[in-house]
Amino acid sequence: MARSRRKAPITGITTAVSEAADKAAWHRRWRRGEKQRLNANPQAEPIGHHGYSSQWAMSKDGKCYWLEKQPKLMRK
Repeated sequence: MARSRRKAPITGITTAVSEAADKAAWHRRWRRGEKQRLNANPQAEPIGHHGYSSQWAMSKDGKCYWLEKQPKLMRK
């Protein structure tokens, strides 16, 4: 893919290489919470996934739009 280019001038705001550790920790908290909820009351409504984490607390926490297309940044 030597000629691969971005189609939109948008990137994530991050210094993190990967978000895998954050996602694994979030899923662990969610599964544990749901298991405890079901053990306490099987008829209870599930708690939304936003109840266990915030997207702003993760390593990659948003997107940035460039006003000008910068050729160096448009390469993948």
